[in-house]
Amino acid sequence: MILDHCPGSANLKTPTLSIKKCPQCGEDVEIFSNDTSVACSSCGFVIYNEALSCIQWCKYARECIGEEMYLKLYQKKSGMGDCEKT
Repeated sequence: MILDHCPGSANLKTPTLSIKKCPQCGEDVEIFSNDTSVACSSCGFVIYNEALSCIQWCKYARECIGEEMYLKLYQKKSGMGDCEKT
């Protein structure tokens, strides 16, 4: 079966919303699938999105999701300030 798009990037191109509980204060925190982290609006605790992203392993990720989104997510996932282009 040939796909006309990458199923691994669906949540990056069309983000989905999930609600997590802040481990510090118990407040509901909204986090989108394309966010790597978000701060709790109540206490400021930073909550990370544990979702494994295809950008971590797919050699076509840069062209699939676009340069801007790739650099934004790759830099945050890897902790790099400036991503060196490969």
